[in-house]
Amino acid sequence: MIILDKSIREQFSIFCNTNNITNMPIAIKYFTIFGGLDIKIDTTKPIIELIEKHILNNYQYFRSEINHLTGGYHVDSAILTGIALGDRKTTNAFKRAHVSFEEGIKCIESLYEKEIIEIDSSQNFLLGKRNDSKTPKKLIFTNPFIRFWFGFISPIYKGIKEGNYEEFKIKFEGRESDFSDFIFEELALSFINNTFVEDKIKQHGQYWNEKIQIPIVAKTTSDKTIIGFSKYTDNKMKKSELNKFLEDCKKEDISADIVVIFAKNGYSTELKALKSDTLKLFNAKSLKALV
Repeated sequence: MIILDKSIREQFSIFCNTNNITNMPIAIKYFTIFGGLDIKIDTTKPIIELIEKHILNNYQYFRSEINHLTGGYHVDSAILTGIALGDRKTTNAFKRAHVSFEEGIKCIESLYEKEIIEIDSSQNFLLGKRNDSKTPKKLIFTNPFIRFWFGFISPIYKGIKEGNYEEFKIKFEGRESDFSDFIFEELALSFINNTFVEDKIKQHGQYWNEKIQIPIVAKTTSDKTIIGFSKYTDNKMKKSELNKFLEDCKKEDISADIVVIFAKNGYSTELKALKSDTLKLFNAKSLKALV
């Protein structure tokens, strides 16, 4: 069964508890694919083996489930694939799907009503910026499994339907390492929303324009501004990456009271030494608080 009535945090908690996962990097890796499915998996086995067993071998069942939820229309599927494989902006998703903006918006409104996606706007006001009608909205999958389906299964369904999984395996292995980026980013934003206890978060979201994207933006009850970013790679984050982020923000006249960073595997010694009340550093293990 595909879960649609839970937040990303709730789905992550359900997934970890159902499968008894305490290792957060493992949890994120497998949640990216199986999150939002009412299913029990063995995370000691390779992920490609589990995908073949639970998803590819049950292609017809899941296709029927997905079509029931989305309506099964070709244009909708093309747009959903555009969202799954792109930067999630409306304009770019429509270009990938080869549909006009007007047609794309109609499809998006329908998918939103069906709770397949959420429509996100840049949180300009949190940074004291004026709204810009030219800034495209972003489209967010409500369910990790559905995102995986339209990213990897739907575009090459013919071979999978016939039991040929080779093309899928090649494509998945080529993008597996970066496909968890967005899920990590979403979970980080959920974590921030729940981790400031004394000075609680009153509003949060993301900010973007043509020149910069800030994955984490928030305001506390005392009106402090928080900005931050995440990095989902095996390398430790370096001070130079923080400096670049701050320089990019400065160019856009963006400042903050607190900077938060999420890095999958932690930080260099030089960057860790900078940790303070105004620079908060988290890693994948920190997300255990969501469970």
